[in-house]
Amino acid sequence: MKATRYYATGRRKTAIARVWLAPGSGKIEVNSKDVLGYFRRDVLRMIIQRPLLLTDTFGKVDIHASVMGGGLSGQAGAFRLGIARALVAMDENLKPVLRQNDLMTRDPRERERKKYGRPGARKRFQYSKR
Repeated sequence: MKATRYYATGRRKTAIARVWLAPGSGKIEVNSKDVLGYFRRDVLRMIIQRPLLLTDTFGKVDIHASVMGGGLSGQAGAFRLGIARALVAMDENLKPVLRQNDLMTRDPRERERKKYGRPGARKRFQYSKR
């Protein structure tokens, strides 16, 4: 028996997105808000829609997500990975298309820690000769 809802997790920087995907009319909800209300910048919405547009499932699936941690950019990246993984859980034949477009890879870059004796991770205090 096929599942009616598909679940996947996406991560980026310190953001975590839990994504549920179900066949439907194309409604996307993030933290109980419409995607237009949560991700207001067009660039972030484009990032999120990329796996749906590449697999021709835009407007055919309903997505509900719980996103936490990090900033909006990291959350959008985590959401994108979660959508891609949920699409693969729904249909294994979509995996090659998503893999070719680098949507199945978790971005390993993390924030570098602040070092002692410095104002940030790499920044130094201004040098004074006199």
